[in-house]
Amino acid sequence: MKSISTKLGFWGTLAMAQGWSLAHAAADLPGGPAVNQLNLHPAATRIAQEQHFLHWMMLTICTVIFIGVFSVMFYSIWKHRKSRGAQAANFHESATVEVVWTVVPFIIVILMALPATKVLVAQKDTTNADLTVKVTGYQWKWGYDYINGEGQGLSFISTLDSSHRRLSDSGDVSKAPNDYLLKVDNPLVVPVDRKVRIITTANDVIHSFMVPSFGIKQDAIPGFVRDTWFRADKTGDYYGQCAELCGKEHAYMPIHVKVLSGDDYKAWVEAQRKMAAARQDDPGKVWTLPDLVARGEKVYAANCAACHQANGKGAGPIKPLDGSALVQGPPAEMMHVLLEGRANGAMPAWKQLSDTELAAVVTFAKNHWSNKTGQIVQPSQFVAARAGKFPEGGATAAASQ
Repeated sequence: MKSISTKLGFWGTLAMAQGWSLAHAAADLPGGPAVNQLNLHPAATRIAQEQHFLHWMMLTICTVIFIGVFSVMFYSIWKHRKSRGAQAANFHESATVEVVWTVVPFIIVILMALPATKVLVAQKDTTNADLTVKVTGYQWKWGYDYINGEGQGLSFISTLDSSHRRLSDSGDVSKAPNDYLLKVDNPLVVPVDRKVRIITTANDVIHSFMVPSFGIKQDAIPGFVRDTWFRADKTGDYYGQCAELCGKEHAYMPIHVKVLSGDDYKAWVEAQRKMAAARQDDPGKVWTLPDLVARGEKVYAANCAACHQANGKGAGPIKPLDGSALVQGPPAEMMHVLLEGRANGAMPAWKQLSDTELAAVVTFAKNHWSNKTGQIVQPSQFVAARAGKFPEGGATAAASQ
């Protein structure tokens, strides 16, 4: 545990140092963090506006109380100090004092609690949503499934842009863009001025879905379902991050929400449906080795390279795939690892990928770097594996073709 804490502390310090190094070079990111930001993010929803009001109202009340109490205290110390011959008063059981110090704080608490309760109740009212999106936290990316409303049936994974990860790994962030470590391949897209219900859960460990401009922060817990909602007042790009320490890649789990006009959102949904239809793979299709390897290389770059590295050598506790006995052996165990995970989530499960994508990435790993096994895994084998029927051995490329 001590070594893990030390490593987390090191990477946290490194990330902080990188952030400070960018403080004077970067510009404000609309919908995201600003340089030298001291206040909350600019509000893009009514709930966020109410939260800002509560923040400043309570800060003002607390500041006034602080100044009042300490002013009276310091004045009393100075005015009635012993060097001036002041004599302590001797009184007790003052009904007036007891009524005042009971009634006044009670009134203050009520004045603070009423608007806070109103906002809290509104935050939890997820009824009558125009659009419902299931958000699943993975180590370390987000899955978005459009459950109800326009766009129903769409589903995709959102991952940190690979160029940003490479920039972070290089250690040289002097030329980092304004959206450094916030750019993703697939943002969550929603229409403006529509109530969007967000249902959160997680696949492995606890994550937290937070978008400050919307005033939402909801934990995503494995085996549980939580929900929140927002209604964006204006179009634009808004950013957040996982707000729960979820492992070594926690800093690389951004959230990008793109809010479009009604017409643009309809066009986006139509385009996504066409793309999904074009990408739809027949799990019964028999692939050739070169085609699967080419497909698997893309799957590996998007989902696996962040931990196992592009060269397959791994890093620290992350086991290498290049020359691995697991990869070079029969496919059954490797398929099981991909579907079920390993080491209590250190190696996450990848059930969210399609059977073709899983078959492609396994075949790619078995036939890349120094791994020249000639083995090929077909999508149909993953269909059977999901039902608990794993192959006993690996078919060679020649035999499958």
